[in-house]
Amino acid sequence: MFSPKKNNEWIKSLLAKPEGLHLDYKQSLSSQRKIAKTLLSFANTEGGTVVVGVSDRKQILGIDPEEEMFMANEAITKYCAPSFPVTFEVYEVQLHTEPVSTEEKYLLLIHVPKSDRGPHALAEENQEPVYYRRKHDRSVPFQLSDLH
Repeated sequence: MFSPKKNNEWIKSLLAKPEGLHLDYKQSLSSQRKIAKTLLSFANTEGGTVVVGVSDRKQILGIDPEEEMFMANEAITKYCAPSFPVTFEVYEVQLHTEPVSTEEKYLLLIHVPKSDRGPHALAEENQEPVYYRRKHDRSVPFQLSDLH
């Protein structure tokens, strides 16, 4: 179970920030492989936050936080070698859709600390592990030899 935080002003200021080295927006976590790549790229770089429930145009779509937390944890377990810890924050956002109605939607923030147990690889069966790091607003592959 989760207890959502409420801070519309803080969420507005967060959504004013562009995607970058420490921030990524996702509508939902539909692909465990894709989210694993984003999460481990943050862990391999300087850490960061994934905001789930927001469109590319920064519209709050809302999500089921428990389902998205499950997807993120499964992604790390299945695809990240070695695995690493993340923390979750759930925000309840009140959207005023009409003069009289208020709609509540949830956002999930996945906080990924910079890892001291890395580098972390995207590991898939019968494939070579691929290492990713964050560069600007993208997760880009790198070679272990690049680290030396």
